[in-house]
Amino acid sequence: MAEGSARRCLRLEPAAAREVLGAADTLLFDCDGVLWRGDAAVAGAPAALSRLQARAKRLCYVTNNSSRTRDAYAEKLRRLGFPPAEPRQVFGSAYCAARYLSRALPPDAAAYVLGSPALGAELRAVGVPHLGPGPAALPGPGPADWTRAPLDPAVRAVLVGFDEHFCYAKLCQALRYLQRGGPDCLLVGTNRDHRLPLEGGAAIPGTGCLVKAVEMAAEREAFIIGKPSRYIFDCVASEFKIEPARTIMVGDRLDTDILMGNNCGLTTLLTLTGVTTLEEVKGHQESDCPSRKSLVPDYYVDSIADLLPALED
Repeated sequence: MAEGSARRCLRLEPAAAREVLGAADTLLFDCDGVLWRGDAAVAGAPAALSRLQARAKRLCYVTNNSSRTRDAYAEKLRRLGFPPAEPRQVFGSAYCAARYLSRALPPDAAAYVLGSPALGAELRAVGVPHLGPGPAALPGPGPADWTRAPLDPAVRAVLVGFDEHFCYAKLCQALRYLQRGGPDCLLVGTNRDHRLPLEGGAAIPGTGCLVKAVEMAAEREAFIIGKPSRYIFDCVASEFKIEPARTIMVGDRLDTDILMGNNCGLTTLLTLTGVTTLEEVKGHQESDCPSRKSLVPDYYVDSIADLLPALED
């Protein structure tokens, strides 16, 4: 969509879909809520992506989930019947955070990680020393003990991802590293997703809640890797030399997938198999607030399977 033009969130009917897809050479897909829900593929999604690949479209997968490695995502795509994907086609916030630190940190510097084993694995793969994943306990009964726990002299960054073992002990250590290093100690968050929806309408707190806790304690703002940050798109663009004007971002969340796509000059396609409803989109369309209008996609479909008629031979 041209910069400055109004987005109308049009239903992508087959005739229009043939034109829109024909003008694109790259499609970026969010995964959860778009290609699958839980451990089940969205009906028709594997067939749609197979037809796109058969038409020589480049397919990449861009996710804020920091609890899986690129290899794990490639394996899940294979297991659910999607066209084979190489790990280099997957851009998760764990990999992109590791990529960022591998370039931003001085040689031999380490990261203190509030995150999953997958986040640690991605750091290890790019050669960034790290510590922190897994359970942690306070080193004593009172605050004086907590501020005397040993600090690794090599740590020059605090990285916050999804961490099921997040606790006060880790928050204390993160703050101490940031206080010790000052501005020279980086504070990086994988994403700001505040809530993770589950099947059946349930939800759990997202990584954004953990990032906010560290930001509040440290009284500084984190550099964010994942959507809607431009950095994760830049990772894709630098790997494949893609052209924004010929790229489609397909997602189910307005404040991550669609906002990133709009901010980066991509065509944006909302799928209604995830967390967003058309009523939400309409509310943003009718608002006079420019920041809300930036959440409106160019097009929408009920499901990725709606692209199949446009991809018939």
